[in-house]
Amino acid sequence: MKLFTVAEMVAAEKAADAAGVTYDQMMESAGQAVAEAIIARYPVAGRAVTVLVGPGNNGGDGLVAGRHLAQAGADVAFYLFKPRDPEKDANLVRVQEMGLFVLTADFDQRYRVLRTRLNITDIVVDALLGTGVDRPIGGELARLMKQVQGGLEERAAILADKRRSRLVSVAALNEEGEEVWPTHPIVVAVDCPSGLNADSGEIDPLALPAGLTVTFAGPKRGHFRFPGAAACGELVVADIGISPELPEVAGVAVEVVTAGEARRLLLARPKDGHKGTFGWVLVAAGSQRYWGAPALAGRAAYRAGAGLVALAVPAAIRPALAVQLPEATYPLIADENVLGAAAAQAILEDIAAYKALLVGPGLYQADDFLETLLAAREQLPPLVVDADGLNLLAQVDDWPARLPANTILTPHPGEMARLMGVKPAELRARDRIELAREKAAEWNCILLLKGAYTVVAGPGGRCALLPFANPALATAGSGDVLSGVIVALLGQGLAAYEAAVLGGYLHGAAGELAGVDAGLLAGEIADWVPEVREGLRAE
Repeated sequence: MKLFTVAEMVAAEKAADAAGVTYDQMMESAGQAVAEAIIARYPVAGRAVTVLVGPGNNGGDGLVAGRHLAQAGADVAFYLFKPRDPEKDANLVRVQEMGLFVLTADFDQRYRVLRTRLNITDIVVDALLGTGVDRPIGGELARLMKQVQGGLEERAAILADKRRSRLVSVAALNEEGEEVWPTHPIVVAVDCPSGLNADSGEIDPLALPAGLTVTFAGPKRGHFRFPGAAACGELVVADIGISPELPEVAGVAVEVVTAGEARRLLLARPKDGHKGTFGWVLVAAGSQRYWGAPALAGRAAYRAGAGLVALAVPAAIRPALAVQLPEATYPLIADENVLGAAAAQAILEDIAAYKALLVGPGLYQADDFLETLLAAREQLPPLVVDADGLNLLAQVDDWPARLPANTILTPHPGEMARLMGVKPAELRARDRIELAREKAAEWNCILLLKGAYTVVAGPGGRCALLPFANPALATAGSGDVLSGVIVALLGQGLAAYEAAVLGGYLHGAAGELAGVDAGLLAGEIADWVPEVREGLRAE
């Protein structure tokens, strides 16, 4: 699934039209898809639907969607921001021929009809503005959208009052009974909420936050950039006949990782496999200050399918870790409290036994350790550097030149700022996708930039976005789990870029499968990973 800029989407539509899929056909497909998405989620028969129709193609999509909703039994009314010419607009003619209510804002004094309609509306279809918006909403449209906001607030109050009961249970978390309509009108955005900049993610204060957004051919970058991302609700992508084989589509560099792509990346688990089949991986981590990080990374590596996990940790914390994770093996590292050069030399003596290496979680001040390892980079197996490993790396002169080829770096924004030598505020101002692509090429590594909608970029220009933004994953140790999953996939034979993509997907999907937005422990994220794997295989 491609992730489009607005310019890339315009080019793809033009190419599809030139290839024989006309704009009218794409509009019909888009509007029908919006209606299908609504019908699949909400009982529309007998429900009042108001379609807000803009002057462009987005408005045309809304006309088509409303027609199909009316055919499904909804009470549909169309409110046009600007007049549309029936002689040039077949979709307008069709809804008029069906006898559906159509009103243009010019004929609605003080928006009285609009407000009256919104007071009985269950579903609002926002087809006012498309993805080409790049300036603040003003003039008559601003006045219209203020009225819509006010009308939606009034309708929400009406619905909430209808739901209000004279009887309130003291202890029950939820009132039991038959399923009822939400206590607010449902807003469905056509392509994007009107007022969202589909490139930058900036959103106008007058925009209507949607519970469902149906976009076409592929999502746009603004769907995944805050603050606008928070206004999109559930994001659904509809196929409108634009062939993925078109050069204008195939050439789009950034992809969104779907369950189908994650399933494709899963490696087979042969029934006659053994520990060696599924990879021996080494985790070099921990210090007297951070005991839990190695255990979390090791646990995650096992949960992601590694055959054997070895934890190279300081001697002082080895007994405690062996109790937490008895399934792991523990190389006899002599360094007592912090891994140093001697520990690195001991690891290098046996490094050929391992298929992948993770360095970093909880290392603390182990700079001699990291420099000694990197000095022998030609001997190292596929490498993941995370957490303190990244902080130590940032202190090394010309550190990118010291990395083995295809090293995976997994920074959160703070670690990324240190690697770049900039202040975090400067990093926050950057486009995360373009930043990851730029630095992956500059540093010649696989870069996984963590955060809401994690980005994975490779040095050759490949780039993927993970479709997860879950605050439950923002918990101590979550990153250690992620790096453990990735090193396990490397150990099982996945190439570096694919391991980062699939590892990030398994980690994010584990948080989604847990079904909470707070209270999830990092170890529990690891424990959900096998469930995600099985769910993918069952599709």
